[in-house]
Amino acid sequence: MKQPISTTAAPGAIGPYSQAIDAGPFVFISGQIPVNPADGKVPEGIQAQTAQSIANLTAILAEAGMTLDNVVKTTVFLADMNDFAAMNAVYAEKFNAPFPARSAVAVRELPKQVLVEIEVIAAR
Repeated sequence: MKQPISTTAAPGAIGPYSQAIDAGPFVFISGQIPVNPADGKVPEGIQAQTAQSIANLTAILAEAGMTLDNVVKTTVFLADMNDFAAMNAVYAEKFNAPFPARSAVAVRELPKQVLVEIEVIAAR
């Protein structure tokens, strides 16, 4: 059984997808770009954008009764792999050991020309 998870504390879906899906022991959260849900703005720079993307993930996890400590896998999409170290510095501040498994890939372009998008899988 799958149930959608949605919160106004994170940006709404801009297409035919759910913010997240609760699938029993796992919650799958769609990629979060760094849009501030309060004003729709995107902060400047990779570090601020990484922090906003993680804040959006945190809000969706909270709606599911979870925290970043429940995250078992992340995928980080970067518009420029040269931003990896700066993204990683913010990421390391937000997640606790044992850190989730992670993939980080450079992509040609992201929605709204943002610098980063992060998706996660969390476990209860």
